[in-house]
Amino acid sequence: MNVIFQSSPWWVLVCLLVGALYAAALYQPLPARLSTGVSDSVSFWDRNVRYALAAVRFLVVSLLCFLLVNPLIRSVQTLTEKPKVVLAVDNSESVAAAGRPALNTALSNLQALQQQLSSAGLDVSVRTLSDSAMTEGTDLTQIPFTQRSTNLSGLLSGIRSDYEGRHLTDVVLISDGIFNQGLSPTFGQYPFAVHTVGLGDTIPKRDIAIKGIVANRIAYLNNQFPIQVEVTSNGFSGRAGTVVLRQGGKEVGRQSVSFGQNQTFGSVTFQTTATQKGVQRFTVEVVPQPGEFSTRNNRQDVYIDVIDGREKVLLLALAPHPDVKAIRSMLERNQNYELDVRMINGIEGPPPADKKYDLIILHQIPDNGGASTASVQQLLARNNTTPVLFVLGNQSAMGPFNTLNPVMQVTALPGQSDKVTARYNDAYKQLNLDAARLDIITKMPPMSVPYGEFRLLPGSQVVLWQQVGSVQTQKPLLALNVTAGSPERPRKAAVLAGEGLWQWRMEEFDLTDKQEVIDEMLQKVIQLISVKEDRRKLRVYPIRNEFVAGEKVIFETELYNDIYERIYDKPINLSILDERGITRSFNYTPTADNSRFEISRLPEGAYRFRATTNLSGKNEVSEGQFIVRDLQLEALNTTADHGLLRQLASQTGGKFYNTASVTNLVRDLSSRETPARLSSTEELNELINWRWLFFMILALATLEWGTRKYFGGY
Repeated sequence: MNVIFQSSPWWVLVCLLVGALYAAALYQPLPARLSTGVSDSVSFWDRNVRYALAAVRFLVVSLLCFLLVNPLIRSVQTLTEKPKVVLAVDNSESVAAAGRPALNTALSNLQALQQQLSSAGLDVSVRTLSDSAMTEGTDLTQIPFTQRSTNLSGLLSGIRSDYEGRHLTDVVLISDGIFNQGLSPTFGQYPFAVHTVGLGDTIPKRDIAIKGIVANRIAYLNNQFPIQVEVTSNGFSGRAGTVVLRQGGKEVGRQSVSFGQNQTFGSVTFQTTATQKGVQRFTVEVVPQPGEFSTRNNRQDVYIDVIDGREKVLLLALAPHPDVKAIRSMLERNQNYELDVRMINGIEGPPPADKKYDLIILHQIPDNGGASTASVQQLLARNNTTPVLFVLGNQSAMGPFNTLNPVMQVTALPGQSDKVTARYNDAYKQLNLDAARLDIITKMPPMSVPYGEFRLLPGSQVVLWQQVGSVQTQKPLLALNVTAGSPERPRKAAVLAGEGLWQWRMEEFDLTDKQEVIDEMLQKVIQLISVKEDRRKLRVYPIRNEFVAGEKVIFETELYNDIYERIYDKPINLSILDERGITRSFNYTPTADNSRFEISRLPEGAYRFRATTNLSGKNEVSEGQFIVRDLQLEALNTTADHGLLRQLASQTGGKFYNTASVTNLVRDLSSRETPARLSSTEELNELINWRWLFFMILALATLEWGTRKYFGGY
């Protein structure tokens, strides 16, 4: 620590001089005191007492003056951080597939490895696939190998993130090299060396397994749809297997799959018909063969959502445009939409006069040439409550647009446009978008928007603001209004006030190799304005449509009174029906602190639920469905991939070890001269902020005052 003066340090002498003069004036000898007319009561005190009190007064006054100079205290703290080593344990089910005795032997060796590394002066911690740090001294032999999926890339990325800025030198990955989620760990960049310890058996097992099932997630009632089954075989060359398709326990198809002398892959395709609405479970099973290593991978379930119809969407444009193709590509990815694309100036022409739509998208319509005026008036008159998405462009006519839309009014100069980028409105939460992912919007090319004044209408909400260069404006780029229902606003609507959406999708693909963020945002806007208004007073729904077997199924509950205010403390009866007709009944009461209800240990399958309650003497009902899926990812592949572990170690500057040579790992890590890292932090603080100094001055002043009173002074 040292003192830094904000003014000349010679002021310290002035502070000492002031303190000395003050003490001398108060405790000077008697003749000098009489000449000044000061009371001589202190002259009868013992000389040592006067000197002591003078010293205290000198110290107090000097310190107070010194504080007025306002010096700074500079403190430097140096920390010594030992090298850190993380043991990353792949505790998935596939690791234990080779047999528990062999695994226990390997874990015992790794337990000794942990202790030896700690004894060598390294800071050792343990991580598992559950992304939780184990406490110091964790017994590796007691780690449960029950994870139902393996994401090695996520495990290493989590370690990289959690130890950023710390002295992490090495990670020891203890795994069989099998991953079934996320990217390959060899694709990652890590600021530490990854040493790998290979577990499991690298010899392929004699087995037949279902590699995958290809089927649409959605089918339409009374339509046929295919289910393609991919089967792999090892050790059964020249044999044939039988693949069975069941629905609700009833066999609906059976086919044979043959494996030639050098063939290990086969596939069969079932054609079946959707005869019931709702989520239907189909079970595919390969009849087990004698001598198979495991039959867990012989069976898989596929769930098909059978719906009665799709939403009819009209995309009406003035003329061909890249944005029309972009919107079409985005909507065609959603199988719930039946898309009708028409051009006013094309051979398709306007839509038929008798056709009704669930959603209308108008691209540069109404137009400033008047070509679409009559058609759009007739269209909106027939679909008087149908939601509309307006996409503006250089051909848009602002007058008719302002009349037709309930979102915004635009006063624009004819033929003039502006180039703007987008800025996400963080205050808008209704779409439940990820603001971090939407940061990519700031990197998108500028859109062409009408140049003029923008005014939001009552009830409108902004998703994206316009930004001109680095200037953040209050002009909306993407806004919507979902407060429909009045004669003035009979329909919900949204407005994208510019053209250039196709460039956004291309730029996102160039940056991320995906087209997800822009599509997700616009699809959610479309879903929000096209969703049918739910006027139910009881709404019970699972937080997801699909759950994994073993996790809790969580229901959210919403209760409303006659004026649709949220209410609580009403008992709810919840009945859950599985595919076998077994009903499970539950009763709970939602509160303001907890409106959710959790159910544990539901077996795999498709479920329907029905919730009821009594509000104001009337029974309210809420129904729905959900899926509990049993993932068998770890059973699909049990052959250890030590080649991947060797590649990962080589790429990061580490080494590969088998379980019998972990002692070499201890020797390699402990023999290196990896010095501890020294890190220093500097802090500047004003001396007047030291609280103990205040109390010390107060104590000295109190001591002096008390002594003077004791000896009869004033």
